[in-house]
Amino acid sequence: MTESAPMSVSGTTWRFPAAFWVGNVIELFERAAYYGVFIALAVYLTSVVGFSDVQAGWVGAGFVGVLYLLPFVTGAISDRIGFRPAVILSFALLTVGYAILGIAPRPVPVLCGLLLAAVGGSFVKPLITGTVALCSDEASRARAFSLFYMMVNVGSFSGKSVAGPVRKALGVGTVPLYSAGAAAIALLIGVFLYRPPESPSVRPRTVAESLGGLATVLRNGRFLALILITAGFWLIQGQMYASMPKYVLRTVGEGATPEWYANVNPLVVVLCVVPITHLVRKLAPIASITIALALIPISAIIMGLSGLIGSITVAMILGIALQGLAECFLSPRYYEYASKLAPRGQEGLYMGYAHVNVFFAWFFGFILSGYLLDAFCPDPAKLSAADQAARLAAIAGNGAMPAAYAHAHVIWWVFAGVGVLALTALLILQGVSSRETSAA
Repeated sequence: MTESAPMSVSGTTWRFPAAFWVGNVIELFERAAYYGVFIALAVYLTSVVGFSDVQAGWVGAGFVGVLYLLPFVTGAISDRIGFRPAVILSFALLTVGYAILGIAPRPVPVLCGLLLAAVGGSFVKPLITGTVALCSDEASRARAFSLFYMMVNVGSFSGKSVAGPVRKALGVGTVPLYSAGAAAIALLIGVFLYRPPESPSVRPRTVAESLGGLATVLRNGRFLALILITAGFWLIQGQMYASMPKYVLRTVGEGATPEWYANVNPLVVVLCVVPITHLVRKLAPIASITIALALIPISAIIMGLSGLIGSITVAMILGIALQGLAECFLSPRYYEYASKLAPRGQEGLYMGYAHVNVFFAWFFGFILSGYLLDAFCPDPAKLSAADQAARLAAIAGNGAMPAAYAHAHVIWWVFAGVGVLALTALLILQGVSSRETSAA
């Protein structure tokens, strides 16, 4: 969103204007809706809609691609039409999009529903973060965004917590209807209660300016390298949604609750981000980022060691918990280091596009996940009758998994390799940057 003059707020209290709290409640419901669908999406696309693992990977990649790239366009549109109309438009699209997934689970309607939801969702983040900025000043902004971040994690946790019981009780095809309901509540809040402060003092950006800024950032070799390197981190963490649900349901059984496994991540982040940030405050940002990239491949290795650990559930929880710990080292320092790679005087421009690493991570991560699942942990419906019976017997504790699942753990070895590659590339980038600094 366009930078606007913030409202004056006392720097010594946690009191903020009503628009701040309304915006954060809207964010909570949006995150609950989004993560409810997202944790179930990969399973829904194969078991309900009928896509193959590979097709589901490409569909999921298209969904997150639109969701994470379109804000550069929708942010500029929101600047021009105003925050409140944009919020109403956003949640109308989200409500309809999620509802279509639940009402018409067939390929063409589902693709249309996902497109509507992705477009609607692309408005939300710049709108609500813009509201937080407008409702705070320099002295109170850190507290304002800490509250916003807490609401994001509460929404994430609650969305997945509800999605699990809904899936078990009513089927995965009903999860989008739960998300449509959460989005509809946010829409009603937007219509009746959301009155954000507006500031016409700054000329809104155009779509061309937004896309031109992105092109400028991606032409900077060192900055692009950092984006791609940290995308390796988020690619692995994104497997909580792309690979883990199917992997768990296929190897542990339909009685498992991957939604609750995934909730270990936000729980660890909420509990640990403040103490870890304090612990590493004297470290250089690159050192903290390096720790994160060293931990993330270990998390994938742990997730593939269920044979040695003796339990897939324990392996998943330990790996996901380590990912949450690694995130605590990365997230608070990433933007700090990225700003140092930006040309002097262009730090603001570059920071506005620094999160494009998540686009690369989840777009390519979903595609890779589809191929890996198809090769090493295939859809049980594709197995012969004898192998399906053997799988069910193995899940019940009677015998071994069929040969089709013998190397399912290789999925996690591949992602560990991505993490090692990212860590190696970061060390190279660090070395190059240090030499350039010394030469200067």
